[in-house]
Amino acid sequence: MNKVATLSRGIMRLFIICGLIFVLTLSQGLTVDARSNKTMSDVAAGISNIISPVSPLGIDADAYEVQVASSVDKSSDASSASSTADETETKIVMANVSRAMNVREEPSEDSAKVGVLYKDCGGKILERRDGWTKLQSGDLIGWAKDDYLLFDEDALSLAADVGKQIVTSQSNALNIRAEADENAEVLGVLTEKVFVDMIEDLGNGWISVDYNDETGYVQSDYVTSEFKIDQGETIAAIKIREEAEKKASLTKNRGAVSADADEVKLLAALIQCEAGNQPYEGRVAVGAVVLNRVKSGAYPNSIYSVIYASGQFTPALNGTVARVYNSGKIADANYQAAQAAINGETTVGGALHFRRVNGREGIIIGAHVFW
Repeated sequence: MNKVATLSRGIMRLFIICGLIFVLTLSQGLTVDARSNKTMSDVAAGISNIISPVSPLGIDADAYEVQVASSVDKSSDASSASSTADETETKIVMANVSRAMNVREEPSEDSAKVGVLYKDCGGKILERRDGWTKLQSGDLIGWAKDDYLLFDEDALSLAADVGKQIVTSQSNALNIRAEADENAEVLGVLTEKVFVDMIEDLGNGWISVDYNDETGYVQSDYVTSEFKIDQGETIAAIKIREEAEKKASLTKNRGAVSADADEVKLLAALIQCEAGNQPYEGRVAVGAVVLNRVKSGAYPNSIYSVIYASGQFTPALNGTVARVYNSGKIADANYQAAQAAINGETTVGGALHFRRVNGREGIIIGAHVFW
């Protein structure tokens, strides 16, 4: 009889523990312990946030955890928790490449490319068919070849290595303290929705975080936490990024050149003659072309010599630049553009030429094309 009572109490205790886990999962979302000794089941729980996130402001009826919970007999909570972890393991997928792999619209190498999955990126499995897997990684949804993917425990293991736990502020002004104490020095402040890397949940209402390479502490009541792995890119996102990178390269400072007041004035006069009616970016571009030539071994190495080189700048050769220079009637914007170019600023990268737009390929600013 005592053995039966003990067994009954053990089963009841198991039901209670599983029930508490289920409630906490729905109200707060599953998290992963950020300590270095996290187990595979911990990682699976954290990754379930990626697969089926539970919003801190409410429960998503379509969330995987919710669907599992509603479809399983409430009397089998223990087996439900186990099956959830198993399902999470089978839904995670990671890229197994040294650099990047293509993701396609259909499960065929002849299908259109919809995006790229990079090394250490992952996502969730939507469907599997004939050696291909349909996956979702951030905004990217498409088919990837199984030969370049990791599944099950291999995927979980890689995710544990490359992923990280982050905490996100749910407060307008959350103090990051030097110690886990409300009276400790404030290292910084996180505004709402700003996140930092988590180091450890101390379990006493405080979480240690990485703040500008320092260990700081935030109160757990004012943050949410989730496990993150890198995501793939859609073709559209790649194009936007490449355009931004191209623009950044065109405006990267190319280094200042020493110039006296007369050279600044001369360059400003040329800019006024060549681009006085153009946007400011176009005026800087004309100045940058001159300075790019000064720095190039294919042209003279001074502003004056470049401007007056034979067959180059018509306003310089026909005397217009000299008249503007001598009149002193040079717009402040042209002085500003000249000084910016001398300081190394550019809006056309290392372009050495420009002319009025005439169908030639290049960087078009206002009425000019630069190349």
